[in-house]
Parts: sequence; C-alpha cells; structure tokens
Amino acid sequence: MSSPVPAVEARSVVKLFGQGNAAVRALDEVSVAVAAGEFFTLLGPSGCGKTTLLRCIAGFETPTDGAILLGGRDITAEPPNRRRVNTVFQSYALFPHLTVRENVSFGLEMLGRPRAEIRDTTDRMLALVQLDAMADRRPDALSGGQQQRVALARALAPAPEVLLLDEPLSALDLKLRKEMQAELKRLQHETGITFVFVTHDQEEALAMSDRIGVMSGGRLLQVGSPRDIYDRPATRFVADFIGETNVLSGMAEGAVARLPTGETLALPAACSGPVTLAVRPEQLRLAPPWEDGALRATVTGATYLGTDSRLRLRLADGTEMVARIPSVPGGESVPAPGTEVGLAPVRGAVQVLAE
Repeated sequence: MSSPVPAVEARSVVKLFGQGNAAVRALDEVSVAVAAGEFFTLLGPSGCGKTTLLRCIAGFETPTDGAILLGGRDITAEPPNRRRVNTVFQSYALFPHLTVRENVSFGLEMLGRPRAEIRDTTDRMLALVQLDAMADRRPDALSGGQQQRVALARALAPAPEVLLLDEPLSALDLKLRKEMQAELKRLQHETGITFVFVTHDQEEALAMSDRIGVMSGGRLLQVGSPRDIYDRPATRFVADFIGETNVLSGMAEGAVARLPTGETLALPAACSGPVTLAVRPEQLRLAPPWEDGALRATVTGATYLGTDSRLRLRLADGTEMVARIPSVPGGESVPAPGTEVGLAPVRGAVQVLAE
C-alpha cells in the first residue's frame, strides 16, 4: 500500500543570498514533508531559515537548488498566484478602506467566483472566526486580535491546499496571543486545511502543533511531535532551545554514564565513550544526599513561582543545575541556600544528545 502524498514537501532545498564567497546559505539541504490536514510548525531563532523556507513554499523566493512540491506536484518554478497556497503575515496587511466583509471576499472576487458563492463563503468565514456581527466595520475599528481573525478569514476563504502563517501572533499581547493560539488550532481542526506555522516561541509551538521542525543555521535539526521534541531532543541546540534543561558531560560505560564527580546516571540505552546528557529541571526530585542514584548538590538559591519553586544548585565539580519542585499546599518549604541535597532524575529523564 502506497504512502499518502504529502500536502507540501521540500526536497533538499538550498537557498543562497548573494554570490561567490559573500553568499549567505539561508537554507542548507532542507527536506521535510507535511501531511495533509497537519498543523506543522517551523521553530527556531531569528535568522535560522524558517521564514525563508516559508517564502519558498509561497513562491516569494525561488530555491537555488532542490524542489518544492504541493500535493506531489513540483511547483518550484510556478509564480505565487499559480499556487493553491495562501499566507498570513505578521502585519495583517488588511485593506484599510474596505470593510471586514469586503476584506474577506477580496480574494474570491479576484478569482472570479460567482457572486452567490462569494456571499455564502464570506458569511461562512465570518461565522467561523466569530466576526459576523462586525462585518460592516473597517479595520481601524477593530482590536489587534479581531484584525488577525479577519486576515485568517480572508486567507481561508479561497480554500487553499496549504495555509502559511509567518509569526502571525507576535504583535499581540500575552493574554490575546494565548487566546489566538486556541483559536488557530480550532480553525485548523474545523477547516481541515494544512497549516505551516512559523514562530520563534517555543511555548506557542508546543501548544498548537501536531509536529514541529526545529531549525538552526539554515538546517532542519529535528522533526517530531511536541512531546518527542521536548522529552527526546536530538541535539544540544534543540535541548537548550526548547524549554530549560540541564546539560552534563560524562563517560558512558554500558547502561550508565560516569560524571566528573565520580557519580553515575542511568542511560536510556547502553553506549560507550564521551557523552553529553540532558535532564529537564522538572524531571529532577529532591532526595537524601546518600540515596543511590542521586547526585550530591548544594542549594545556591531558590525562586518561588507559585505552581513550583525554581532551585539553583551546584554539584561537587562546580556544575550548575536547576530543579523545579512542585508547590504543595501545607507542604515543606524548599531547602535554604547552603543545604546539601540529593538530585534524583525520574525514570527515563536522562537523554543522550548528539553535538
């Protein structure tokens, strides 16, 4: 049985800006396939290549090498207007002189759709983004979140095969951004359209995505579900970029790694030689310093955060560690600075990283 054709696919895409020795390699042999109906997020810091890849899919940039496919068809050389792809930008790019309804129907009119279809589709899109009561307002009479919904409705109206979203929530305040995260996920679920979303916000990516592709330096470092990316980072960069993590060096001896302190940590699989290990702060528990499998550490500081406390600790060799200890009503307070404690990773918490 053949595999389903991806909604959109990049095959060994290279993008150079400039020429000769001064050329900048914005994309370096990037290959990724996004399934139909998937919410896929490209995540990484500024300058990592995620927006360049999005622009190659949209047709605003042409790859120097490699191919872009839409539904299995090579569209690398096709202009943007020939692609069944729409883009929602960070700046909403609404027409200020048009009403909400006119903004949403604009794309359908440009496609020459029948008037009855334009009216029905526009009404359906306005209801989908819950703005039917504001159909006759102009953009300057709307909040930032409402303008973002208009931009989404306008992009969704022509029923694109893929919707590209270039950091569309970055201009919103924190509370509204979280509301729009849930709204975007709802819209994607209800329409069934493939979303390719670009962001530098790790929490945003974890909250909304079916899968995440982490990028750095023009390369795609790891692709996986939010849980895979967080719990099993493939490289040190991914471990550091996605949330907070403790990184340790050791020497693997079968199923354990020996640290510079002489203590050992259990590994997920047997290996040998020098290893770099990652342990998330919330996957460490406090234990008596003498407990088997616990690392001896000294508390150097603590910050109360409501749901938990963030402890800063130092191992015997000077390595700095962080642990997140859940708050329990009526429970014991966190150890004071200078207290010696044991740090015990929960089962399966220690991950081996590729450099």
